[in-house]
Amino acid sequence: MNDVVVVGGGIAGLLSAARLVTQGAKVTLVTFGVGGLQLSHGGFDVLGYAPERVDRPFDVLDDFIAANPEHPYAVLGADAVRLGTDFASEFFGDRLVGNDGRNWLLPTAVGALRPTYLASPTMVNAEARAGHDPVVVVGLQQLKDFQAELIAGNLVKQQIPARAIVLDLPARTHEADASGLTYARAMDRADYRADFAKALGKQLLSGEKALIPAIAGHHEAAAFTDLQTRLGAPLAEIPLPPPGVPGMRLNEYASRRLQDQRVRWILGARVVALHSEGGRAVSVDVATSGHLTKVRADAVVYAPGGFESGSLSLDSHGKVLETHLGLPVRVPPGRLIGPDRRSEQPLFRSGLAVDDQMRVLDDADRPVYPNLFAAGGVLAGAMRWSEKSGEGIAAASAVRAADAIGDLA
Repeated sequence: MNDVVVVGGGIAGLLSAARLVTQGAKVTLVTFGVGGLQLSHGGFDVLGYAPERVDRPFDVLDDFIAANPEHPYAVLGADAVRLGTDFASEFFGDRLVGNDGRNWLLPTAVGALRPTYLASPTMVNAEARAGHDPVVVVGLQQLKDFQAELIAGNLVKQQIPARAIVLDLPARTHEADASGLTYARAMDRADYRADFAKALGKQLLSGEKALIPAIAGHHEAAAFTDLQTRLGAPLAEIPLPPPGVPGMRLNEYASRRLQDQRVRWILGARVVALHSEGGRAVSVDVATSGHLTKVRADAVVYAPGGFESGSLSLDSHGKVLETHLGLPVRVPPGRLIGPDRRSEQPLFRSGLAVDDQMRVLDDADRPVYPNLFAAGGVLAGAMRWSEKSGEGIAAASAVRAADAIGDLA
């Protein structure tokens, strides 16, 4: 089977690698950082806004595709989005749960309600449409990135009865300013969970469910369930600003699983050149530890992310560049940056154009190489942040690229 190089450690790269190893490929994954999954809210978006808030993404996907012919979903088709989502759901198992085809509607760290298709089971008790049981938002005096009063106030504005409390419960003795990760590590310990449940239980009113910051354990898988049992009341996590613990949990699970499946990892390294022979990509140069390593490849999946990772950038002349390999970038017509900063900026629809097999296209719509594929945030045509479509695009394009490589064998 083919040797395949996957460039990028975000969800597109991880799922590409996962799909490829199921097909018997020998996969080398090259990533400079830890990948975007670790920075995520820990859920899986398919389509949250189109542009109004979406309740059932797959019910509206055909209309969305018809209205957005340049979108990656239009290139892939609705069936591929479903296939990619199903593959991601199977890969992550019970770490992500669905809502019978509906988007979950879950509170954010400012108390807004965010639609997401698959969510961590530690969050779903916060589903906003699950009746109007009163909630108590639980802050921690030593955790500055979670403002319980703000969150509760914004939930009340959305007709959810809520109040806020703040516990004085350091994760580590004498530490006045702790991160969510520090708290999550403390929650890995049963004695800390007991102290937390005791302190919260004293202030919890009958019939309330508790919304806590996303700190219910880092490595201890049973921490959330144990804490909820000790509390004796419904419990849910609210994601903190990135890097968030739920995203870390998913990223660590995916990394371990792929390493167990003998995916070769090259961490802290950049792919800086792509070599070809006879019109095909044959190897990449990987820069690491002060030297270059040439990695042979029968195929390459390029999934380094977009502007957020620095793989796309805008130079001083207003030209959008793909920064690692110099691949051709497709930009939308007209002005890339509009005068109203609050409006959608066309710049962010820039990226790599691909065909329906996810092969990277040149300016004449011809494949740059027949064995060079792209996936995820580097693709052109989407506004992933405002659409809440990032993971859906990543999974669908990753699976399509991997399957296309399988067809080459």
